[in-house]
Amino acid sequence: MRLIGLDPGLRHTGWGVVDADGNRLSHVADGVVSVSPRADLAERLAELHRRLDEILETYAPDQAAVEETFVNKNASSTLKLGMARGVVMLVPAARGIPVFEYATNLVKKSVVGVGHADKAQVEMMVKRLLPNAGGGEDASDALAVAICHAHHATSRRIALVAGAAR
Repeated sequence: MRLIGLDPGLRHTGWGVVDADGNRLSHVADGVVSVSPRADLAERLAELHRRLDEILETYAPDQAAVEETFVNKNASSTLKLGMARGVVMLVPAARGIPVFEYATNLVKKSVVGVGHADKAQVEMMVKRLLPNAGGGEDASDALAVAICHAHHATSRRIALVAGAAR
């Protein structure tokens, strides 16, 4: 199964693609979609949409996983980030790709073992799990989301199989 993890941001949206075969994960690609902060909001969102659509066209993931956004003190920034997150969720959904959401603390706990790990710890563990990864902090965060989804999707399949056998 091919998975794409997405770490939404209005300026920088990280993305990472992994292939999952049971418990084995292999790195396919990762990177960051950066849009111009000088463009108006609608143009930035449209550019984010176009670039993510190209990535999905290129890598053809079976499922997408998106990191949930935490609310910060600046309401305007939170609202704009929410708009970017909406685009990030819309692009795969419009292609018929199932989209799953994961809380930041769950992603960190799944990858590092600690729900309050810092970005450097996440990046270091992602590079250990996927040695070819190298797109920087935002891409590592996206790969962490994909890793989290792979682990939880496997758990759900095992639980469903076990439940069907009863």
